[in-house]
Amino acid sequence: MNRLSATPLIFGAGFLMLLVGLWRIDASPERIWTGLGRLGWLVALMWPPSPGGAFADLLKGLAESLAMAFLGSLLAAVAALPLALLGAGNVVGSALLRFSARRIFDGLRGIDALIWALIFVSAVGMGPFAGILALAVSDTGTLAKLFSEALEGADRRQVEAVRAAGAGRGLAIRLGLLPQVAPVMLSQVLYTLESNTRSATILGVVGAGGIGLALSDRIRINNWDEAAFIMLMILAMVAAIDLASRMIRLRLIRP
Repeated sequence: MNRLSATPLIFGAGFLMLLVGLWRIDASPERIWTGLGRLGWLVALMWPPSPGGAFADLLKGLAESLAMAFLGSLLAAVAALPLALLGAGNVVGSALLRFSARRIFDGLRGIDALIWALIFVSAVGMGPFAGILALAVSDTGTLAKLFSEALEGADRRQVEAVRAAGAGRGLAIRLGLLPQVAPVMLSQVLYTLESNTRSATILGVVGAGGIGLALSDRIRINNWDEAAFIMLMILAMVAAIDLASRMIRLRLIRP
């Protein structure tokens, strides 16, 4: 059977799986129609958005979320660099050490930041500190993996040239290897900051502070106009961070 004749079978199997999945989750047309009606009712309640007289408190919550994203990303980057060196094949010769380091990466990033937030809220209490720790731990594994891959993809000739000049292994890594991958690493950290700006708002829902906590409170008491205002503030913050990060990244990779 050639690829062209197999295409209808693949689409047919996919469509059948979709129908079975919708049936298993009880996604009936009646339920979808009822949900759309309620969604329209909620959107009507959101208009016009209003701060509800708490604009200063909302700005404070927004600043907390931004601080959580920044500090979490910074701590993750600082912790990820030495771990990445242990996991890079062109830095560490021991296969056992590299394997162990990479399994640590998997363990840290395999658990979502929201789960880490629940753990740290139970450990250190509610507030932004728990959110910072959750983002830092989760992103340490992700950045360490990305950093180690960037290190392994670097040009070996620069390292060999530094070694040929009489430098030791540590100096060769610092002068020949790290300068090559520094722009890539900075770009990855900036992207992590963008992602954490959005994630920090979600962590507030589970008690990790920030604007997410205020949003959760408004939704719980059905203050949908204030919830809409908070969502607009979050969108504005995320857009500003994305724009600033993009400008910095373009400057870093500009030849």
